[in-house]
Amino acid sequence: MPGIDIKDRRRRCVLPFEALPAEVRLLRRAAATQLGQWGVPAAGDATQLVVTELATNVIKHVGEGSPATLILEWQRERLRVEMHDKSSCLPAPRTADCEAECGRGLHMLAAMAVDWGTVVTALGKAVWCEIELGPDDVCLRMERAVDALENYRERSETALRGRHEAVLEESAVELIADLLHWTSAQGLDPDDVLDRAQMHYEAEAHIAA
Repeated sequence: MPGIDIKDRRRRCVLPFEALPAEVRLLRRAAATQLGQWGVPAAGDATQLVVTELATNVIKHVGEGSPATLILEWQRERLRVEMHDKSSCLPAPRTADCEAECGRGLHMLAAMAVDWGTVVTALGKAVWCEIELGPDDVCLRMERAVDALENYRERSETALRGRHEAVLEESAVELIADLLHWTSAQGLDPDDVLDRAQMHYEAEAHIAA
């Protein structure tokens, strides 16, 4: 995805969209898909709620059809969600018993997030929050796999111009093939290495189930 920085293990996804009701569902799905590719699908439910609230606020208070951008940024134990729009008017929470709907979403945001805030940008404003990821949310094996596949993705994207999922799938095949070449060069039996890896995978999948 755009803006991924491998060195500090930070991953960044930028999703521009038009603030339309039909787009909110697609935006939620895109966010969930991205978290799955990063190996943190357990954070999907909370993230989708936050994305829905932030996108809906843009529709209500900035204007239906206005351009906006969702940014997801994952670094270790936290996932940062930012919603950028063209309005410089900062939202303010209303009191809990206020009849107006405006601002109620911010109370929900504050309750779900470990930290949140708003900031004026050069083009408007951004509302952001950070969701804390528990130790069960981040699978070390998945994190290592994503690191490796992103390196391969950068090499493969020039040849594969299809969906991002297709690029990652081809990258996985290339990575496994390279590892088999390496095991053979080390005097190891590639079939034996594959069998052992399959045994590890099946054992861990059984425990997870």
